[in-house]
Amino acid sequence: MALREIITLPNPVLRRKARKVTDFGKEFQQLVNDMIETMREAPGVGLAAPQIAVSERLIVVEFGDEENEEAPQKLYVVANPEITEASEEMVEGIEGCLSVPGLVGEVERHTSITVKGLNRFGKPTRIKAEGWLARIFQHEMDHLDGILYPDRSDKVWKPAPDEEIPLD
Repeated sequence: MALREIITLPNPVLRRKARKVTDFGKEFQQLVNDMIETMREAPGVGLAAPQIAVSERLIVVEFGDEENEEAPQKLYVVANPEITEASEEMVEGIEGCLSVPGLVGEVERHTSITVKGLNRFGKPTRIKAEGWLARIFQHEMDHLDGILYPDRSDKVWKPAPDEEIPLD
């Protein structure tokens, strides 16, 4: 495994629509491992391949139980993710991004979603996500279409030093 550089605006890779993953071989497995290590080191709760200058439809997300902070974190690796169901209910929340350092913004997201895609071995996977987990998935999936959270926000600001924001 190796740490990869997280690119930031204005790098043009962040604004491209990423290509579908079709090869789940050794190189892809290395990419997944590198993304997990990079996300954890950052530290972040999610990372999309375009954030490390790889224009492929791949995300990694690691998040625990909102109700039980002692519960272990759950790791998700999803290639070619798609939202198949989304709640009508929306909620505003504050987001930060490893590719937009030093800023946060209020973003409205679906409160729950269902995501389908392929796991790291190319097998179908389906994830039902609610709350912050749903927000993280939506944020990461936006990266695959060249969308960054400030594009969805009316209010972006520099947070106070003691303001804790989960970063993707």
